[in-house]
Amino acid sequence: MRNKFRLFGFAIVGVALLAGVVLAADAAPPAYKLTATFKVGGDGGWDYATLGPDGRVLYVTRSTHTMAVDVADGKIIADIGPQQRSHGVALVPEVKRGFISDGGAGTVQIFDIKTHAVLGSIPAAPDADGIIYDRASNRVIVMCGDAHELVAFAPDVNPSGGKAAATVDLGGAPEFAVADGKGKVFVNIADKDEVAVVDTRAMKVVARWPTAPGARPTGISMDRTTRRLFIGCRNQKLIVMDADSGKVVEDFPIGAFVDATAFRDGLAFASCGDGTLTIIREVSADKFELAQVVKTELGARTMAVASTGAMIYLPTADLKFAPGSTPTHPRPLPVPGTFRILVVTQ
Repeated sequence: MRNKFRLFGFAIVGVALLAGVVLAADAAPPAYKLTATFKVGGDGGWDYATLGPDGRVLYVTRSTHTMAVDVADGKIIADIGPQQRSHGVALVPEVKRGFISDGGAGTVQIFDIKTHAVLGSIPAAPDADGIIYDRASNRVIVMCGDAHELVAFAPDVNPSGGKAAATVDLGGAPEFAVADGKGKVFVNIADKDEVAVVDTRAMKVVARWPTAPGARPTGISMDRTTRRLFIGCRNQKLIVMDADSGKVVEDFPIGAFVDATAFRDGLAFASCGDGTLTIIREVSADKFELAQVVKTELGARTMAVASTGAMIYLPTADLKFAPGSTPTHPRPLPVPGTFRILVVTQ
């Protein structure tokens, strides 16, 4: 995400406590809880977390490098880099490749999933940020915030001299995206408070849907069976949207500084930097209920949710404020050596 460490304020702890009181009051919690912490360490901040295809390796971007972590014991398997300002990882097992978006360089770095060796880099656009794989079009897709573009390229692109297959003008600053597997990709446009719907076969925007009452959408995920989108917004709203019509089905209060949402087995998750993980239950396609608010830790705003089982992994670290920080212009910095992975499970 853009400006990933500049969005926490001094009041964040109070917001977290308030959210916990307000949201948990009506919750009938399943047995989700913080069960383990992997002390990983290493320099740099962090952004998106992505699980490997077998669920055993967690990839976490660390600003100038990307860590591959064994989720069995928290040990570092590989350190991939360098990058100038890494954001996200997309994996395509069929070609045995991983792809890291580098917003500082405006490129995508390509690595071998098995050996973690860097194969090369290809140009994308300024502020290459969220990145996913769209199986329907067989394209790796990167959202480039400053350029206001979606850039797509083939997974088997030449890592030395290869170029994008398509570029789409999104008309605003994109954050993250989710693919429906049928040829549509839904992109959060943060500065427009909308979702742009991209036809990835034609590579063009075919619809724009407002996220109101949600503002500044960041994380997005999907139940592909009921075709419902779960959109985390920075005004502390989780929006449930119909992926066919753009109608907002429901909205829920969540914590501050959300950066990721996920869906698994009838539950939608929203991870927030104020130290809360909100879980809602899908009763039907048009009915949802608050299930639980889990207390995590300050800064744990991104996550990776295992496709099977009940494991959820959230990166965080101790935070301090740089000199000159104010409540309106905070400058939180991770304390060196304190980076860790929180494990939430049932």
